[in-house]
Amino acid sequence: MTTALITGSTAGIGAAFARRLAADGHNLVLVARDTKRLRDQATELHDRHGIEAEVLTADLATDTGIETVAARLSDRKNPVDLLINNAGFGNKGRYLDVSMADELKMLKVHCEAVLRLTSAATEAMRERGRGGVVNVASVAAFVPRGTYGASKAWVVQFTQGAAKDLAGTGVRLMALCPGFVRTEFHQRAGMGTDNIPGWMWLDADKLVAAALSDLARGKSLSIPDPRYKALMGIVKVAPRGLLGGITSRTGRKYGPQ
Repeated sequence: MTTALITGSTAGIGAAFARRLAADGHNLVLVARDTKRLRDQATELHDRHGIEAEVLTADLATDTGIETVAARLSDRKNPVDLLINNAGFGNKGRYLDVSMADELKMLKVHCEAVLRLTSAATEAMRERGRGGVVNVASVAAFVPRGTYGASKAWVVQFTQGAAKDLAGTGVRLMALCPGFVRTEFHQRAGMGTDNIPGWMWLDADKLVAAALSDLARGKSLSIPDPRYKALMGIVKVAPRGLLGGITSRTGRKYGPQ
């Protein structure tokens, strides 16, 4: 049985990955900050699917938390075959409304942790000649939308570049770029969602199924829904200045309330 490590596993997209991978027979290493939620999740997945679920409490906004997870990924005796870098969050407010401490915390989780954990995982995977990494980004990576979008753009560029560098080694890397997904994400950030049109919402379980299919096909970028693929196609040809104005107005309408 192979082992998958999932950061931010207790809610949202991370929890959907855990459910799907456990159902497919993968053992799991579940990573989050809340030990009780991790233990409850591990017990449920073990009882339902008969897999082994290891609990690893870590805060990826800290060096200690990153180092703890990196050490687990580097363990050659208990190898991790698939890494899902899913941990992340949003800040309520526009640029300069958010404290510098919170901005730097976001970059720590979205960029530094992704870099260090991906590096720890892929070094061990390359030695074995197999493995995979999914770095969860966002369609916000493709529009000018503050620190969140900028951090996710970094995830996309880093992942696709690393995927090219590791081509032929048996290690696959993919950036996953969802749109709005019904999770705890917006609630935790204090963001209102009442004005977001129903058609823009994605189901986390369907999202994960599409992402894993794209990973198996060797894609380095996954936008796992036709609606968002169409939107991103428009984004590619839209003038940058016009796009900036639209995304700013959209952010005020659909973003933090």
